[in-house]
Amino acid sequence: MKSLLKVFSICCFVALAISCGNADDDVNFDLNLGSLGEGKPVDECLNLGENDLVLSIQDQYTTLPGKVSIFFKVSDTQGKPVPGLSASQFTIYEQGRNDDCFNTISTSESLARISPNSQIFNNNTLLVLDLSNSVLSSSLSQLKTATISFINNVMPAVADESFKMAIYWFDGEDELHLLNDLTTSKNELTAAVEGIDENISNDPSTDLYGAVIKSVNIAEDLLASSNSNEIIGAASVVVFTDGTDQASRYTEASALKKVNEANPNISFFTIGLGGEIDTQVLTDIGKTFSVFAGNEEELETTFNDISLRVSEQANSFYLFEYCSPKRDGSGENNLAIQVIDGSRQGAVQTKFDAKGFTGGCE
Repeated sequence: MKSLLKVFSICCFVALAISCGNADDDVNFDLNLGSLGEGKPVDECLNLGENDLVLSIQDQYTTLPGKVSIFFKVSDTQGKPVPGLSASQFTIYEQGRNDDCFNTISTSESLARISPNSQIFNNNTLLVLDLSNSVLSSSLSQLKTATISFINNVMPAVADESFKMAIYWFDGEDELHLLNDLTTSKNELTAAVEGIDENISNDPSTDLYGAVIKSVNIAEDLLASSNSNEIIGAASVVVFTDGTDQASRYTEASALKKVNEANPNISFFTIGLGGEIDTQVLTDIGKTFSVFAGNEEELETTFNDISLRVSEQANSFYLFEYCSPKRDGSGENNLAIQVIDGSRQGAVQTKFDAKGFTGGCE
């Protein structure tokens, strides 16, 4: 990647970004809230109206002879991710130094496309299972079925290096046990789950808060590793339990503090089973989304609910690329990208330098 622009952080106001199309300030919000990263609201001369969708630019770069690449996340104004968009739903606007306003760039003539993003983006899911005695003795079969369904729903049909999953489990020990390390393979994850039996744990207690703290640490380390390799990272932590913390090794306050102060690129989901769970605690831990099953028969449905949310998060990131008509000597140019999804629209504005641009595009 050439001319790689790092995502930067600037304090800003959500209301301004959503409602004011002529704001001059760059804006930055949390990545997983679907808000603007690098960029600003579009110039008022475009007259696009208020945003129903929010484009969050996470990275951008140019490649000779004339390709512009923008990596971003799309959400609605409530932070819900918007997956499954196609290149035809985007409109490109460019403004050079001699242009009073923006000119529309044909997406077909510019060869606009949504491209694989594995070279610049990693999305990792950490599935954390409660395998304390109460689960192993009464709902293990249903949990295994639900977990395999979760794997099939979250992991891409075709293995993709951008999307990986690891499975951990906990009981009463002061340890988060690894069941299967990060992998792109559905079969490997499924085999690991199928291999769970009632003898996997010797500790009947539940170290829920410890599992939460440790899973956050793992997710943070994964993001740091991605960043060191100049790859944007996002992670989802999904915790299943059928009870409350019994080990009392860590406090509720320390677990919630860990979640609330975690890297904003980490999403948190919880799944609760039965009548012994503390729904408020699990809701606080699963601040992105939480679901609860009243009995073992509802487990697969609740896992499927969460898998949909996790999949939507992962698939709302887009690498949009097109061939710019700007040429060397035109200097720094303004770029606006608009997306239309049914009756909803949203747009974001940024800049790129056409230095070295010539005809043709790969």
